[in-house]
Amino acid sequence: MPETAIERVALATPPRAARRIRGLSDRAIAWLFVAPTIFLLLAVNIFPLIWTVRLSFTDFRANRPNAEVSWVGLRNYERILTDSDVWMTMQATAHFLFWTLFFQVLLGFALAWLINAKFRGSNFWTTIIVLPMMLSPAVVGNFWTLLYQPQIGLFNNIVGYVTGADPTGFSMIGDVNLAPWAIVIVDTWMWTPFVMLICLAGLRSIPESIYEAAECDRASPWRQFWTITVPMVLPFLMLAVLFRGIENFKMFDLVVQLTGGGPGSLTTLTSIDLKREAFEKWRTGYSSAYAIILFVTVFGLASIYVKALNRVKER
Repeated sequence: MPETAIERVALATPPRAARRIRGLSDRAIAWLFVAPTIFLLLAVNIFPLIWTVRLSFTDFRANRPNAEVSWVGLRNYERILTDSDVWMTMQATAHFLFWTLFFQVLLGFALAWLINAKFRGSNFWTTIIVLPMMLSPAVVGNFWTLLYQPQIGLFNNIVGYVTGADPTGFSMIGDVNLAPWAIVIVDTWMWTPFVMLICLAGLRSIPESIYEAAECDRASPWRQFWTITVPMVLPFLMLAVLFRGIENFKMFDLVVQLTGGGPGSLTTLTSIDLKREAFEKWRTGYSSAYAIILFVTVFGLASIYVKALNRVKER
């Protein structure tokens, strides 16, 4: 009978190595297989983080690799935390985060509530609604840049038709007051389906027996919504906020395609400011400290939020 691949490997294994392998426990064998992946993760994630921390205490510049590197201590951190421009980018990022999360949660839950009704054609409309989140942010940015054009853009013409305003009288991505909202609209259009899917999973996880018991107790639909639906979907909503909050905090490509951080520096988010410091001004040590501050901020806020999420789940 022909030998199998495992049998050939077993026969080719030296007797001494075979005895060592037989002496290994199941846990040791498991670690033997997992070790290469762990080593790769450490090399890709942990080492760059440690190297970034080290660079944050120096005045190193990547475009001058042969220049003498000086140890500056906490000077980079002090300069960042006392820089008014940095706090302006933080404010712009906070504005973007709050309003995108607000609209995405509101619209996502409303759409999930409608889709959960399982009307005729609900699967078709679910597919249509989900399409935007499947596109690349760069493609979405270019697409909406055309829609926002005052002369030929569809968005301005729709606004003009509804409000009676002159479509060429305003520019969504060029006006100081409208540019931040232009980004909020696009991100909401693109990622509301993501929140909808998470909320839909939460709605469909609620047992029908709970609603039947509430109807037996003569609870009104409004009462059922606030005492059953909202509390049981709340962990899913909070999970969606966590995911979208982390992603929007590091938003880069969509904003670059739409406004490039303008007009002026009005829509310059922290990710864009960090990129300019690192790869345009080549202040590598300074930008490393900037990245560490952002990392600690996101990690700290996410940790606090996860604790709150766990408390909601335990209710």
